[in-house]
Amino acid sequence: MDIWQLGLASQVEHVRTKAVSAEDVASAYFERIEAVDDRIGSYLRLDREGAMAQARMVDEQVRAGRDPGPLAGACIALKDIFVTKGVETTCGSKILEGFVPPYESTVSERLKAAGAVILGKANMDEFAMGSSTEHSAYRICRNPWDLDRVPGGSSGGSAAAVAAGLCGVAMGTDTGGSIRQPAALCGVTGLRPTYGRVSRYGMIAFASSLDQGGPMGRSAEDCALVLEAIAGRDPADSTSLDEPVGRYQEACRTGFKGMCVGIPKEYFREGLDPQVEAAVRRGIETLAANGATIKEVSLPHTEYAIAAYYIISPAEASSNLARYDGVRYGYRARDASDLMDMYCRSRAEGFGSEVKRRIMLGTYVLSAGYYDAYYGRAQKVRTLIADDFRKAFEDCDVMVTPTSPVTAFKLGSRMSDPLQMYLADMYTISCNLAGLTGMSIPCGMDGQGLPIGMQVLAPALGEERLFRVAAGYQRLTDWHRRWPEVAQAQEAE
Repeated sequence: MDIWQLGLASQVEHVRTKAVSAEDVASAYFERIEAVDDRIGSYLRLDREGAMAQARMVDEQVRAGRDPGPLAGACIALKDIFVTKGVETTCGSKILEGFVPPYESTVSERLKAAGAVILGKANMDEFAMGSSTEHSAYRICRNPWDLDRVPGGSSGGSAAAVAAGLCGVAMGTDTGGSIRQPAALCGVTGLRPTYGRVSRYGMIAFASSLDQGGPMGRSAEDCALVLEAIAGRDPADSTSLDEPVGRYQEACRTGFKGMCVGIPKEYFREGLDPQVEAAVRRGIETLAANGATIKEVSLPHTEYAIAAYYIISPAEASSNLARYDGVRYGYRARDASDLMDMYCRSRAEGFGSEVKRRIMLGTYVLSAGYYDAYYGRAQKVRTLIADDFRKAFEDCDVMVTPTSPVTAFKLGSRMSDPLQMYLADMYTISCNLAGLTGMSIPCGMDGQGLPIGMQVLAPALGEERLFRVAAGYQRLTDWHRRWPEVAQAQEAE
């Protein structure tokens, strides 16, 4: 078995015990990326020089008998929404083309401090606005399980890279499901931590009250290892939580016996692919057969989640994206006749169609005469949704639902119908509106050999509950250990 096929914890242990060098691990990943990624498009840019320098530093510490950190030699891809000092960061947008940040995001800084090796920047929907990674301004990203299908979004590049064995773990962000939905479509494990659990400093903003960064890996144990390294209070982010970091790796070993699993009846209705429902229900049966108690619960305001989300998130986006004006950094239109012409043309030429759509929608719902009717009302609905979860969690420890209503859809099939694209996140959005934590884990395959994801939800700061259920389930099943043909074909070569 090649080193890239091992779980992250095994890779780290190999490096720490000198069974393999961090340089060799990084080199193996770069070789795979070179051989495979032209067909997938999971990376926007690589940082070979920086990665190999980090790897050599880890190896020097190991040889000197010093602790290289809990992520020693772990090769990680960063969604291109995390700023990296000295390495171009574009957020998948032409308006930031050529932007080289003068500072480092807290997430990437903590990863490096823990001994991780950052391979490069992963592809994404522009400014994290999308569910298919077809809105990237630079290249289409394809699903490794079927190259004619989407990997999900907006963290599609991160999910595809993990699925194809092009990194050990990838960092994504989740505003309405952008870690969990692509994880489901690509057959990997993806964690959306509690809002504020991971610092947003240096994570380019989409919707500030909803955004949260988190890991995507082959297993829950991989995600636990990374979360312990990046979680915690950050003085640079006033919204980060001043709460002790959980013992997530220990929770992975605890198991879910005796836990109560709630099944929200609103998540198993019209619009759910029968094959997805069948796979998720088999997953629930596995939990029940191994010591979990199953209980139906209700989240009555679920039907309003998408409408509320697509008022709140564009409103925040229109405010956050006002800073891209062609003056301070990023794209600037040429030969403008005056300042206003420069503003208008820079934004019109620099932003893609989906970003423009959301900016216009957000500006409209915040405008005079419409604020109370739209934005104010959506915030009230958000409170009702949060109350639904609070009440339901009084009767259960976690909830289990489908992650996505469908498996990976064909490239281009939803680009002309924004509403159908938005509905891809119908089961993930409520988690963000309520500030909860959620995880998607593989639970089956459909008749076309495409992965199906099962979502586990827990209350705020309930990550340890998620890891108990997810890791326990993964010890009983092998869905998370399966590789797509693109990875197997390369191995055979």
